[in-house]
Amino acid sequence: MTSPNRWWAYLCLALSMSLVGSYVALSKPLVLVFPVFLLAWLRFGIGGVAMAHWLRKPASEPPIGTRTRWLLFLESFLGNFLFSICMLFGVSLTTAVAAGVVMSSIPAVVAVLSWIFLRERLGWRSAAGIACAAIGIGLFSLQKVDTSTPVADASGPFGISKALLGNLLVFAAVVCEASYVVIGKHLTEGLGPKRISAIINLWGFALVTPFGLWAAWQFDFSTVTLPVWGLLVFYGLAASVWTVWLWMTGLRTVPASQAGVFTVMLPISAAAIGVLFMGERLTLLQGVAFGIALLGLVLATLPEGRPRP
Repeated sequence: MTSPNRWWAYLCLALSMSLVGSYVALSKPLVLVFPVFLLAWLRFGIGGVAMAHWLRKPASEPPIGTRTRWLLFLESFLGNFLFSICMLFGVSLTTAVAAGVVMSSIPAVVAVLSWIFLRERLGWRSAAGIACAAIGIGLFSLQKVDTSTPVADASGPFGISKALLGNLLVFAAVVCEASYVVIGKHLTEGLGPKRISAIINLWGFALVTPFGLWAAWQFDFSTVTLPVWGLLVFYGLAASVWTVWLWMTGLRTVPASQAGVFTVMLPISAAAIGVLFMGERLTLLQGVAFGIALLGLVLATLPEGRPRP
């Protein structure tokens, strides 16, 4: 029997990834207006203002030790800063379809890192759920029409083709995202979700500030319209505040390997926004792919077995 606290954690994880997919789909106009580093800097700045009161240590929390400080830095460096860099440059070198297929490995990579660093064991339901999640996301990505500019197979550094280098960078982003989940599980054992969210956002702001200031110096802010500013505020709050708090809240109860399966909600919610608000259509095979991914989510959330009488 699954406890109410576990179901609440599942809901938080699902809402977090659904919100990520939603703001990714709805914030596409932002990257047409703001340079990437400026957009990231403004995002962390908005989140920092909203969460300033979350930085204060609650009386019930122990002091932050040296190890926890390093974990907080790594959580932001890997999950916010390095993830964004690897993903942006990786996608620019490879195709959107190839990047989507590589990204489908997130649940499996989370499971492997959880086994190595957290000693989490996988039951057959969780393993089947991870497999279904990866297959579903991969099938959906393969069915997407890639309208991006074809990537020439020109040689990159060390003689590696640009397409292969792009796929390697995207996989590096996958490892960063999986590390974010595993480190987050460590952090929730001693800190509350609100304080974790505020501190890693502050680290993200510090890391991206030099690049953000450089981009802001050359940017004409007078060209930004009021609706774009409103969308920017939503993006900042969703990306830095709501999604992180929901994810950390869920991680307090759910094993990291199981939480990784909830990443299937990201492409599902992004596609739903595209269909409902942007006039996009899903093919039959994409619908089947989503069904497989959701089956994985169901398998991962079912209890492994009942205790013997």
